[in-house]
Amino acid sequence: MSPATLQEHSSVETFFNVVETETLALFEHLSFEFLEEFDVFAPAETGRTRDHEPPELMCGFLHCYYKDIYGIRPVERELQNTVVWLSCGFDRPPSRDAVDRFLTDLEHVVDEIFDHLVEQAARRGLLDLTYCIDSTDVRTMPADQDASKCYDPTAEEYYSGYGCTIVSTGQKIPIAAEFTESKQAPEETAMRVTRDALAVEQPIWMVGDSAYDTLDWHDHLLTAGVVPVAPYNARNTDDPKDIEYRVEDRITEHSKDVQLKQSTLDETYNRRTGVERTNNAVKDCGLGHVRTRGRVHARAQVFLALCLRLVVAITNYERGDNPGSTVISV
Repeated sequence: MSPATLQEHSSVETFFNVVETETLALFEHLSFEFLEEFDVFAPAETGRTRDHEPPELMCGFLHCYYKDIYGIRPVERELQNTVVWLSCGFDRPPSRDAVDRFLTDLEHVVDEIFDHLVEQAARRGLLDLTYCIDSTDVRTMPADQDASKCYDPTAEEYYSGYGCTIVSTGQKIPIAAEFTESKQAPEETAMRVTRDALAVEQPIWMVGDSAYDTLDWHDHLLTAGVVPVAPYNARNTDDPKDIEYRVEDRITEHSKDVQLKQSTLDETYNRRTGVERTNNAVKDCGLGHVRTRGRVHARAQVFLALCLRLVVAITNYERGDNPGSTVISV
């Protein structure tokens, strides 16, 4: 932003005061210029240019999601706030059409943006040696005809929604995810998300609940040199094994030299609460507030929430190295 822009503004003091606010800190240590490399954001062949650039619009959406503001109209209204659009890097407030167009284009590449932010977290050493996998519900509006009719046994109620399978590690950091038709994801989804997580960095442990008690999942991880820890589900057989975790049996078949103590497996499995905390954090970032219709739009909002969670984690890491800095909540 040029000095002339600030001088023409009627509330320069207000602008500088906002520099210390939480949301502006989200953009302090990350650049979103890489968005301009995606073909979907390139100018149209007819010569039509964009009124606003993708990096600024991305900052605008992250700001709004952080403030629990969702949907095209609410986002557009928030970005009319002078202090907000200045702090996000705009030279003037974006129109509703610009906001809508950006979100529509973003749907094509939002998972790639998520992968880029995961790489940024990995470069900062924010991942640890234990990965956890779990699925969570994504509730949406009843009017969404693409959504599935799901049942929540805890609340004893039906709801409209989708699902999201997430692998997390470290301090509530999602590193791989897949948007699904419902919370109960098929085995192929678990395998795909697991492969995506291992492609980031290889952990020592991979933890899941009894839903991941499958031979393919265990054998894939063991072949990759990762120890899977999921409770043995004896309900699927008439001749149950005398084990607590499936890996006990698989290690016996894979190697005669490897042994794992029961206490070690128990201690590792207790770390599974980490993915539940991650799920809750991502819900606070927008995954729990899907205010759109249609599977494509819902998927984009879910991955935007995942991106925001990564941005918050990276910001906390960077600001934690600065004396007197304040970490971002979520």
